[in-house]
Amino acid sequence: MIWIFLIVIGLFVGTLGTILGVAGGFLLVPILLFIYPDRTPSIITAMSLTVAFFNALSGSFAYFKLRRIDLYSGLLFSVTAVPGAIIGAIINSYLNRNIFQLIFACILFVAAIYLLIKPSRNYSGKNNSNGWERRLTDSYGNKYVYSYNRILGIIIAFAIGIISGLLGIGGGIIHVPVLTQVLGFPVYIATATSQFVVGTSTLSAGITHIFSDSFSGIAGETLILALGVVIGAQFGARISHKIPAAVIIRILAIALIIVALRLLISTI
Repeated sequence: MIWIFLIVIGLFVGTLGTILGVAGGFLLVPILLFIYPDRTPSIITAMSLTVAFFNALSGSFAYFKLRRIDLYSGLLFSVTAVPGAIIGAIINSYLNRNIFQLIFACILFVAAIYLLIKPSRNYSGKNNSNGWERRLTDSYGNKYVYSYNRILGIIIAFAIGIISGLLGIGGGIIHVPVLTQVLGFPVYIATATSQFVVGTSTLSAGITHIFSDSFSGIAGETLILALGVVIGAQFGARISHKIPAAVIIRILAIALIIVALRLLISTI
């Protein structure tokens, strides 16, 4: 029965995570903490990051076919996110469970409040006249024009990489709001590009956990969850264009608040 339950969880996390442009770690980590109360943060993050990688890989493949990934920007962010993710994964081994959950909850609250206050911005491409201009046309014929500061993008990617490895999340939960609200990416391009970047950062952090023996005794459960998210990610990418951009951001904010409350209550 536990295997069926894990597949259902994977399907849910994969579908919703891909729609929002995140790997689903913000959903999966609290669920795993609830299911496995006796397991350490290191084991929980090892499972989450592995599943997040498969989710991001599957979602990226689907978004690539839809031509919504800004590959040049994604590669740029990935190069700087990888070392940050490794550093974060190493720091994680020194945290106890309560501190781990408290940090996670606070970050989610801050992000959620900001998104509820400002769920959208103008993506005319004129928000940064001195920025790097990008032009994309997806498989549906939608044209996107925007620009952003590459130096700022690199710095942000490194910081998000650290958060990814530290908290056992793919980083998309932070990356998507930053891409849309700070760098000026259109929501649909931000979610797709975020999935691509998450794939590289979660892979590097996951490998770090493997070498620390965090996967001892959890390989089977992790693979079952991964199977569910791979299927869910394909479905999520296909239906994402049917959901208005502002709705995607608001769903993300509400999900953040729910998860943060659950984590804060569990630390009391």
